[in-house]
Amino acid sequence: MSQEPNTAAQAGSESASGTLRQIDQGVCCDGPFPAARRADDAVIDAELSAFEAFANEKRLAVVHALREGELCACELETVLDGPQSAVASHLRKLRDAGVVATRKEGTWTYYRIADTASLQLLDLAAALGEDR
Repeated sequence: MSQEPNTAAQAGSESASGTLRQIDQGVCCDGPFPAARRADDAVIDAELSAFEAFANEKRLAVVHALREGELCACELETVLDGPQSAVASHLRKLRDAGVVATRKEGTWTYYRIADTASLQLLDLAAALGEDR
């Protein structure tokens, strides 16, 4: 019996780097590893930022309130029924993710949806959730 470890058994217990080593050696499957399929880190970071912004019921409530048009920060406090500091924190997260945009008018700050792609993403998420 051979003293060499079973390559298939090793593959199941190795880390991702071990799997990549096997792919480089041609052990994994027929054909070369499609390195072009690796997502760019900047793209992943941008997507993660958007999903993190949407991963909160209060922030989702803000986005839904803004579907019909812009609202003042004080109006959004009423929508969320929360303190100014909490609403400001949610709005900052949405703004940093590029979901909402602002404009100042005197001492008031107005918020609006920055890009309709955000609404399309939420519509898609709702459609996926309906199938459950």
